Amino acid sequence: MNQLSCHRHPHYIRRLTGILLMSAMTVLAVPSLQRSALADLRDSPKVIVDEAWQIVNRDYVDGTFNRVDWQATRQQLLSRDYTSKEQAYEAIAAALATLDDPYTRFMDPEQFSALRSQTSGELSGIGVRLKVDRQTNILTVAEPIEDSPAFKAGIQAGDQLLAIDGKSTEGMSVESASKLIRGEAGKPVQLRLRRANRGEFELRIDRAQIELPTVYAYLRKEGNHNIGYIRLADFSSHASSQMRRAINNLKRQGVDAFVLDLRGNPGGLLYASIEISRMWMNSGAIVRTVDRGGKGEEIRANQTALTDLPLAVLVDGNSASSSEILTGALKDNRRAIVVGSKTFGKALVQSVRSLSDGSGIAVTIAHYYTPNGTDISKKGITPDVLVDLSSEQQQFLGQNPELIGTWQDPQYLRAVMTLRATALANPAQQANNQPNR
Repeated sequence: MNQLSCHRHPHYIRRLTGILLMSAMTVLAVPSLQRSALADLRDSPKVIVDEAWQIVNRDYVDGTFNRVDWQATRQQLLSRDYTSKEQAYEAIAAALATLDDPYTRFMDPEQFSALRSQTSGELSGIGVRLKVDRQTNILTVAEPIEDSPAFKAGIQAGDQLLAIDGKSTEGMSVESASKLIRGEAGKPVQLRLRRANRGEFELRIDRAQIELPTVYAYLRKEGNHNIGYIRLADFSSHASSQMRRAINNLKRQGVDAFVLDLRGNPGGLLYASIEISRMWMNSGAIVRTVDRGGKGEEIRANQTALTDLPLAVLVDGNSASSSEILTGALKDNRRAIVVGSKTFGKALVQSVRSLSDGSGIAVTIAHYYTPNGTDISKKGITPDVLVDLSSEQQQFLGQNPELIGTWQDPQYLRAVMTLRATALANPAQQANNQPNR
């Protein structure tokens, strides 16, 4: 069973991310039908409807289905005639809505494909991040991903993107431009760019499968101390390997402590949060999950921590799900000081399954609790050091993202000051908190 832990509002498809593994499953069997009738049934939208119903019937976390008569729902669904898959999709979505669970949801094939790409931490493209320049309103390269086709072709941060395959980008959004750039690996895309010291020029770049960065790590010199600042954007399938590289690279640079930034991280794959927790903890419980039958499973650290240097964790109201699993584990085990705003409060685990026509369904399969047994559902995790940002401060950092994780970021500043006043203020403790070799 593929498990995930993801915070997503019902309409929030853009970052359905990084949340889960996929598994194909067909659950309807009709061995007594003649071959032609079987073929007709396979082509019927009712098959998709019943597949979705069966998954919820078997796996949904609440055996009462939130007081919905799920058997009657099946009869209603299968008594209807569907003239198109779109009608079937609407019926599935409406049936799931009766469960009053925003995390149990249907995805059409396009949405499901986008989800798989996001949670895999990969996409087929050229490896470039775009933004709309606030002053010129022109699509501009924020940065090329290292070792990507765009990087190797010489694209630089600040290059203006004027056209994609001959289509002008004037007035185009980042999302629309990104969609045009993405495509089948090996297929070329033609870009027209403009650079201040070069003028306009054309580049023809072959697309490739790109591993998306989700971990950003920097060495910060804060007074007499070296702080390893790590920002984790989501828990994709590559998050663990990228986190491992980041921790080890910063250790080699002689950091004295770490700040792990989970602000704005909406969640992702459950196993990624467990693997990353084990990089910071040698022992102790990480999380306990409970399914609809009341069966509990406790997942623990396994003596594989990469470091025991002092650690502060930054969170906010958009830190959810897998972010809260990691934060809860570090907080309850007294492994880290948690700084920032109260987290989102999502204590549910989903599994995502593909349906036979390429669509998919996410279904809530378990509830989770922090190591101390706390249910954070709709309550969130309260930081050890509460630092709420004003709307003006949030707007300032939103408009100046390069200042996040610097002294102009009040939550980061408080995290560093707290580390200085506690773990880093005690030389004996600091000596004992050396990286594992």
